Amino acid sequence: MRLPRRLTASVAASALVVTALTGCDSDTETGDTTQIVIGADLAATDFAYARGLQLKVEQINASGVLGSRKLVLRVQDNRSDPTASLRNISAFAKDPAVAAVITGACDKCVVGAAKTINDEKIPTIALAAADEVTTPVESRRYVFKLGPNSTDSTAAIVAELVRRKAKTAALLYSDDLYGRGAQKKLDTQLKIVDIDVASRSVKPTATEISQTVGTLTDAKPDALVVLTGTDQATLAATSANAAGFTGGVYFDASAAGDLFVPQAAAAATNKATMVFTQILAIDDVIATTPAKAARKQWFRDYTSRYGSYSGVASFAADAVDLIADAVGKVGGNRQRIRDVLETSQTDGLSGPIRLTPDNHSGLMPQALTLLVARSGRWRLLS
Repeated sequence: MRLPRRLTASVAASALVVTALTGCDSDTETGDTTQIVIGADLAATDFAYARGLQLKVEQINASGVLGSRKLVLRVQDNRSDPTASLRNISAFAKDPAVAAVITGACDKCVVGAAKTINDEKIPTIALAAADEVTTPVESRRYVFKLGPNSTDSTAAIVAELVRRKAKTAALLYSDDLYGRGAQKKLDTQLKIVDIDVASRSVKPTATEISQTVGTLTDAKPDALVVLTGTDQATLAATSANAAGFTGGVYFDASAAGDLFVPQAAAAATNKATMVFTQILAIDDVIATTPAKAARKQWFRDYTSRYGSYSGVASFAADAVDLIADAVGKVGGNRQRIRDVLETSQTDGLSGPIRLTPDNHSGLMPQALTLLVARSGRWRLLS
């Protein structure tokens, strides 16, 4: 797999700038400018993250907030392969020009590289969702995570099922680190509130899931809960609709993708409920605070640049902002960047973020809300 062509030019340009860099403590001076390199370990499927990273780096540099320091983004393709990811991260760690690393959606990639990240002492912000990314925290001292936590996402779904007086639920989850962990938490929470649940898993790469969905919906549960990525969640809703399922359809945050639902699936996903941040329904949000105004502006900037909006882009932007804030305080020293990250508190583009020595997964539960699909796009559930 290769990075999309439209990203290759900017990535290549960044790489060309970086190749000449040398120095210590990750501060490299060229004339009157000190260049701080952020390494990004991404797959081709992480194009929304790549876009968000590039746009936010450009915005920070244009703002002049870092003074004589400039951020440089260097992207390497991991092909969603842990071995390739480990090689990329190791190379970043050994390059003194790289101050910090941001990784993409591949859970097993960052988990597999956790020991190297710690041993090499390279501060890393992961955009992957699995709890194992940052736990146990004692062996993840240099790893941080941005994005919805499965505990918070599943709790929001359970609360909504209770509100709607559901008695039975069917659960479809992806057979990967995130899906298995979220399934266990949801199953436990549903039992506590006396909602019967039947579960089935699908491989993360499966493109034909109608039989599995049919098995789950044959029992006519009150709700179909989907804990998968965007494409499979859309397939699940389409398959359930084709099977005549009339119950509620619920997506957890891992299903979030673009602002608009694919046209072919718009009817099938109509009235589906999803747990995510407000950013996918930012048109429904009134800018009553500086943070909300900043989110609306980010949404406009991203949409203006790329033509549409992907919900996960805000996590990438927040990751850059956290690193930039640390660089503004302590320069390119990795140890000191890690220390700043570990106590970061901000009202980010994704929502409130709080990192502590005991919790390296920063997105707060309050960042999540319920969205509903209406006429092919996501809106706030009212």
